[in-house]
Amino acid sequence: MKRVIVGLSGGVDSSVAAYLLKEQGYEVIGLFMKNWHDDSVTISDECPWLDDSNDALLVAEKLGIPFQTVDLSEQYKERIVDYMFNEYENGRTPNPDVLCNREIKFDVFLKIALSLGADYVATGHYCRKDTIRKEGKEIHRLIAGKDSNKDQSYFLCQLSQEQLAKTLFPVGELLKPEVRDIAKEQDLVTADKKDSQGLCFIGKVRLPEFLQQKLQPKQGDIIEILSSEEKYQRTIPQFKSKREELEFLSSKYQYDTRDGKVVGKHQGAHYYTKGQRKGLAVGGTPEPLFVIETDVETNTIYTGQGKKHPGLYRKALFITNKELHWVREDLRLNVDEELEVMARIRYRQPLEKATLHVIDSGMYVVFENDQSAITEGQFVAWYIGEELVGSGVIS
Repeated sequence: MKRVIVGLSGGVDSSVAAYLLKEQGYEVIGLFMKNWHDDSVTISDECPWLDDSNDALLVAEKLGIPFQTVDLSEQYKERIVDYMFNEYENGRTPNPDVLCNREIKFDVFLKIALSLGADYVATGHYCRKDTIRKEGKEIHRLIAGKDSNKDQSYFLCQLSQEQLAKTLFPVGELLKPEVRDIAKEQDLVTADKKDSQGLCFIGKVRLPEFLQQKLQPKQGDIIEILSSEEKYQRTIPQFKSKREELEFLSSKYQYDTRDGKVVGKHQGAHYYTKGQRKGLAVGGTPEPLFVIETDVETNTIYTGQGKKHPGLYRKALFITNKELHWVREDLRLNVDEELEVMARIRYRQPLEKATLHVIDSGMYVVFENDQSAITEGQFVAWYIGEELVGSGVIS
């Protein structure tokens, strides 16, 4: 009998995942990961991880499976929290959920599970996996969840073949309402529990305060750039080479404090991210202001009016070799090769047509349509059909 260790998070998805595996005849063990100790920055007074671990325990008891809690807060702090601070300090916007999957659930947690004699780990993610044979080798494919509303393949875009080989996604074939129905039928305490928000496993965290513990506030200017600004009227030059064209399409607009007028003050450029609208506290403009660029060197935030502001849009992005990841190693492109794919630059964004172009130092992703708020530090993931084949950090 194969042994599966399920990451029971205290939510409905992982509860149903455990139930389904048990039905399928696996030996199932529930493990709750505790990733956070400092309750001073969580929003609600109640302690989310305590409630969650309690719910996870009740589910395990109901299903009659062994249960234990593992404390991964040290690894979480080192690999996720410190990394996030570092990225914010450098003016990039990290994605903790993608990292948490790569570094914690499918690395630290997976190793613990294997040391407990598990054949597989399982989570409540809405995505699917299948295995094909190619040239006599097993290749695992990461496929979008059946519920397109809930598909979480994007969050798993950094997984490797080794990690996928050991992973099961029992709810990937189901729609969310079906998952809730199963939980109700089985009388699981998590059946009506709201989906968790906030940083993976920490509960709701107030991001500015969370960051302020490490990053000192420092006042700077909020500058508004008009959409009629000359730099947006740039004519597309004649390119001498494909590479020159790719560089042009992926280049950001460069701003200078003299390009616009000061409309307000902020407490630190590193607290803001491109495309952000809330938290600027500048009123009196006909259309709301959006962050179009942040400069942590000069501690300046550049903004523009309305979500159609030209400063928000770009057609292409670049990924350096060291931040490029292929889930399907066998489909990796060589220098000068191109591939047409569907891609997204954030979770919940509809897939968009794009072309990958590989050069010696990395890879360009060129979209058919201009994309809003392409943000450094975030992940771009690309698909062929429903299969996620690779991803990278936007540089």
